[in-house]
Amino acid sequence: MTHPAHRLSVAPMMDWTDRHCRAFHRALSTNALLYTEMVTAPAVIHGDRERLLGFDAVEHPVALQLGGSDPAQLAEAAKVGAAMGYDEINLNVGCPSDRVQSGRFGACLMREPELVAACMAAIREAVDVPATVKCRIGVDDQDPTVSLFATVDASAAVGVTTFIVHARKAWLQGLSPKENRDVPPLDYALVRRLKRERPHLTVCINGGIGSLDEAETHLDAADGVQLDGVMLGRAAYHEPALLGQVDRRLFGQATFDVDPFSAIDRYKPYLAARLEEGWGLHAMTRHMLGLMHGRPGARAFRRILTVEAIKPGAGLDVVDRAVEAVREAEARRDRVEEAA
Repeated sequence: MTHPAHRLSVAPMMDWTDRHCRAFHRALSTNALLYTEMVTAPAVIHGDRERLLGFDAVEHPVALQLGGSDPAQLAEAAKVGAAMGYDEINLNVGCPSDRVQSGRFGACLMREPELVAACMAAIREAVDVPATVKCRIGVDDQDPTVSLFATVDASAAVGVTTFIVHARKAWLQGLSPKENRDVPPLDYALVRRLKRERPHLTVCINGGIGSLDEAETHLDAADGVQLDGVMLGRAAYHEPALLGQVDRRLFGQATFDVDPFSAIDRYKPYLAARLEEGWGLHAMTRHMLGLMHGRPGARAFRRILTVEAIKPGAGLDVVDRAVEAVREAEARRDRVEEAA
């Protein structure tokens, strides 16, 4: 079973896609599939579950991404995630950080397709919600045309049908995690070949996609290949306003786009509820900094949220002042244009 929201999803990103970020993104799109940051299976089993996995009902559809390579641990963690209400359990087979290498999970699992399959079989047996894989096309000196198909085919053999492919290799030796997001060349054609040769699988593409125009191009079947979805990462985080067009452009809904001001109005009840619970404003507004990108007053908007939101007792009035700075800047621009 594949969630239709895979057509456009927002990538799991460490330190970014926490529960507050996801609630904010949901204020922009009701359809996009949202992912947690990667959480390791042992952390789920032994850690503070509410802190690590707690989420608001507004976030649905939302997927839990797990890290690990022990099938029994992953099955137990998946059960926890499903019981908490997550709509999908995803296994990370793509993260290139030093921590995942020492723990034998993430991208280094591209070298062990049968272990990935064993992990996925255990997860599928443990839960009723979809179990999916997010992978790279290979690591280090692997031949991607071999490693990608080996990973996908092994997991498909145990019943996995949905794969999100970051269309780059991960270089575990010689490149930092940050460099691994940009330096290895993209091979979109290989992902399209995967879909062409495995048409029964749901194949979503990730990596270097910077706009909805690019997303639409990937979803175009001009070459006879119809990819099933696009996953956006940094573009969605740094310029979140683009998510306000997703429901209309990618999901085909007859709806108005959600502009940044409307998104903030939608986000405010969540902000108010979390403030009541004792969360600091900055924990939530830090994800909004790129919302006014390209608009007059964007710099003032960022400055107010950055400087004022960290102060003790900061409340919704800080958000209101940031919004007003943009409205005033736009009004000044309009007056200048009228006078010209």
